[in-house]
Amino acid sequence: MNILIPGGHRALIERLLGDLRPKLHRYCARMTGSVFDGEDVLQEALAKAFEALPNAGQIANPEGWLFRIAHNTALDFLRRRAREKAFSDEDPDMIVDPANATFDRQAAAAGLHTFMRLPVAQRSSVIMMDVLGYSLQEISAALDTSVPAVKAALHRGRGRLRQLAAEPEDGPVPRLGVSERLLLEAYIDRFNARDFDAVRDMLADEVRLELVARTRFTGPREVATYFHNYSRLRDWRFVPGFVEDRPVVLVHDGNDPAARPAYFILLVWQEGKLAAIRDFRHARYVADSAELLVI
Repeated sequence: MNILIPGGHRALIERLLGDLRPKLHRYCARMTGSVFDGEDVLQEALAKAFEALPNAGQIANPEGWLFRIAHNTALDFLRRRAREKAFSDEDPDMIVDPANATFDRQAAAAGLHTFMRLPVAQRSSVIMMDVLGYSLQEISAALDTSVPAVKAALHRGRGRLRQLAAEPEDGPVPRLGVSERLLLEAYIDRFNARDFDAVRDMLADEVRLELVARTRFTGPREVATYFHNYSRLRDWRFVPGFVEDRPVVLVHDGNDPAARPAYFILLVWQEGKLAAIRDFRHARYVADSAELLVI
């Protein structure tokens, strides 16, 4: 997308973000190996974008500009975790077929942890072309590297993905401790029964709520608005589950309980009280990238 946007036109960038946010999250989640970390990186990247906007001048390619910020923010995150290293030099004469349905299927089917086993250069190039469908030139511009380097990273990354796809998945099934299971089940049972007074009794005094991509609340009084809004809706039913080995509330469409969960809610407990709620109702793109497991 090549649109000349004068610096300071925040509303135009905000509209673009409405369309791009799911794509940006798919990229960040695969770069970090986690839908949770991917959302954190995305939020940090968006904050950086809005901070830079007043001094950005003319932005000829806002989509590429945003992806470059997201990419650099993901690299900063990875450096902080000390897991990976930045782009390495590759053979500039490597030839890559940029349009190959087999590669697309392999990349789309690969789990987040699989992508984490690719070096950063290979990972970012494969994600942008085989998952998100960008061209070599667009990837080169967004990642601030050369087209030959992107080709080389694609060649090696795709080869490594083929090797990883042949390996058996033998990870342990996640389990909940007794106390955490009782707390999670009590919260879900009370919510499904629409007994929101009982749900509020579970809150810590300093409870924090994040409606991802929408707003934040602090304290039982503000969070009460959140429960009131749920009480007016009929499109949900809660079940316990896991996302990335973390216990969550999986949310089904109340009218179609057999369908894949539409989104999920992460709960954090401290000393038997609910200290934090992170609800992805307004960021359902996160569930699209997540590996969901019903308990």
